[in-house]
Amino acid sequence: MISCLDAPSITHDTDHDSREGQIVDASVRTFFERYERFFNRSLNGDMDPDEAASLYASAFIAASPSGVMAGKNDAQLRGAMAQGYARYREIGTKAMTLRHVRLSPIDDHHCVAHVAWTATYARKDRPDIAIDFDVHYLVQKLDGEPKVFGWVSGDEQALLKAHGII
Repeated sequence: MISCLDAPSITHDTDHDSREGQIVDASVRTFFERYERFFNRSLNGDMDPDEAASLYASAFIAASPSGVMAGKNDAQLRGAMAQGYARYREIGTKAMTLRHVRLSPIDDHHCVAHVAWTATYARKDRPDIAIDFDVHYLVQKLDGEPKVFGWVSGDEQALLKAHGII
């Protein structure tokens, strides 16, 4: 795993920290730091299905240039995640590094977390390559830990093709 020399930073679009019940910046930052650790352990073949489930709400939505989908946090999601991490290993994904988190509060329990990532890939007969990208997560915090209930991402396949990964 690549270690970050700089800790990920967090900012927010509006100053709502004083509102009672407001999503606390630190809890969302800690959540994505945990997500980063989970992702990297999973890349190394150590995916914990229970931990995977704990990151997501009971249902979620996802949008990308390939369309919109909805799903449930169930055995099918855990299976899809295991397959996804196997695919990432197959294409040479070495590490996922959290660069920055910016929050856009929606209300006392919801926000959009604009998360900047760097993915590092091994390539045959060429140096490793680091690719920066952003994902916008819909986050809810009701009882305790924040959970992802949706995300919007760019065209991952096109980005991987453009960089010669696939």
